[in-house]
Amino acid sequence: MSPSLPLPWATATVEAPLSLSPPPKMPLPRLLFLIIGLSIILGLIIWLINSIYRLYIQVSFTAPVLGNLLILLIIGLLGVLIYAFIYYFNLGVSGKFRQPRRQSRPRPKLPEQKTEAAQETLKAVRRQVQQIQDKVTQKALLSRSRQIEASLTKGDLQVVVFGTGSAGKTSLVNALMGEIVGNVEATLGTTKMGETYRLKLPGVARDILITDTPGILEVGVEGTEREKLARKLATEADLLLFVVDNDLRQSEYEPLQTLANIGKRSLLILNKIDLYPQEEQTLLIKQLQQRVKGLISPSDIIAIAAKPQPFSLETKEIITPEPDIIPLIKRLAVVLRAEGEDLIADNILLQSQRLGEEARTMIDRQRRQQADKIIDRYQWIGAGVIAVTPLPVVDMLATAAVNAQMVIEIGQVYGCELNSDRGKELALSLGKTLVSLGVVKGALDLLSKALQFNVATYLVGKAIQGVTAAYLTRIAGKSFVEYFRHDQDWGDGGITEVVQRQFQLSRKDEFIKGFVKDAIAKVVEPLTDSWEEEEEFSHEPIRQKATLEEDDW
Repeated sequence: MSPSLPLPWATATVEAPLSLSPPPKMPLPRLLFLIIGLSIILGLIIWLINSIYRLYIQVSFTAPVLGNLLILLIIGLLGVLIYAFIYYFNLGVSGKFRQPRRQSRPRPKLPEQKTEAAQETLKAVRRQVQQIQDKVTQKALLSRSRQIEASLTKGDLQVVVFGTGSAGKTSLVNALMGEIVGNVEATLGTTKMGETYRLKLPGVARDILITDTPGILEVGVEGTEREKLARKLATEADLLLFVVDNDLRQSEYEPLQTLANIGKRSLLILNKIDLYPQEEQTLLIKQLQQRVKGLISPSDIIAIAAKPQPFSLETKEIITPEPDIIPLIKRLAVVLRAEGEDLIADNILLQSQRLGEEARTMIDRQRRQQADKIIDRYQWIGAGVIAVTPLPVVDMLATAAVNAQMVIEIGQVYGCELNSDRGKELALSLGKTLVSLGVVKGALDLLSKALQFNVATYLVGKAIQGVTAAYLTRIAGKSFVEYFRHDQDWGDGGITEVVQRQFQLSRKDEFIKGFVKDAIAKVVEPLTDSWEEEEEFSHEPIRQKATLEEDDW
């Protein structure tokens, strides 16, 4: 393989030479019938000319003009008969002996239902992309949607060769190209990029793009990056050629299963069969059939030798066998002829759906970040207020932890417009759930212990309600995020399951450590400063009195 091209989709175009077939020959019975027919016609013409001559002599003797008209009429009728005879046997200009004009076959149409579904999905993706604030991501997704849309009109068949670096993928591609389109200079070396070649396959109307991908399961950072590229190209294929050179390992089975699960049509290629005796070949193919049962049909497991090993004769002459890939070419032709249009349509629909999922993931991540900022703001605002003016009743603490305005703002992030009454109703409902599940008491106990290790004892009692209010506000806010993410639905488990799940997530040691650290900075330290100011203010009159007494003395 030559050094990789600078672009991952660099294309070498190779076309099969057009074959000029000789003009078709007329069948022998038809030729004999034509000769006999012409002989009879010639005899009739001679007889007819003689009869016409005699008739003309008789008529012209009495009416010369009528005789001339009669001759012209007879000659015209005779010409029509001869033309009809010649036309029937296709001997004229438009006949069968003329080389037929080569007509370009119309490009087959993709299944309309799948194409329409893909188009509608792409329209929805573009609407979603407009909501993404990151301009770079937005531009990238729009570019990919245009590429998928171009595939709808262009419609080349994308065949991707996938497998480990030692399985002989590049040898397979070189052999395939040479066998189908004649001598093609092989690409030698390590495939670092996805190299693509264009070819024609007899009986397949569309062009076929064969892509040789980097090997999977390579070590090192560079190998990992190449594997990512290979997997990406594999997911974009209409048809996958998964190449192995032995029994299927678990590390090879997993990507094959993943690709099959997302709907990728695959042929499993057992390469290097020249290295195995016939009995081992048979056993190996049976093992592969058992391994991929339910994923790949037995007829789609093909044994080949893309680059057979040279061997020496007794005369010490080195023999290099020709590649043995005819079974693959035959199966490839059968699959692409029978399923090609559906493979393209399925792949385009799959790519558009995956792009839509990616856009939704981006939007969901963006909304979560916006909602987290809202939650963060309200949890510390509420904490500060309650720390200054502690609430005597635990139920009031739970109610204060779920601010109705916070609910309204989170709803707006997810495109749900709520009025004040609805916001209060949701806040009250979740507040009651926090109390009924014991989340409020659990939060008080949890944070009391955490604060005792980090805060002076005299400040714990004053800070505990404010910090707990912030903690409960966070649980409430995160619960509402799940509610709005699922179109204002708490799910099958209801509000109870959502709140319990968020409480369990918020009890993890890593989160508690970070939360307490923030709480000290935003609640405890302001309380400390306030307490010191109060102490200083309360001692000021005493100091002033002492100063006056000293002056008097």
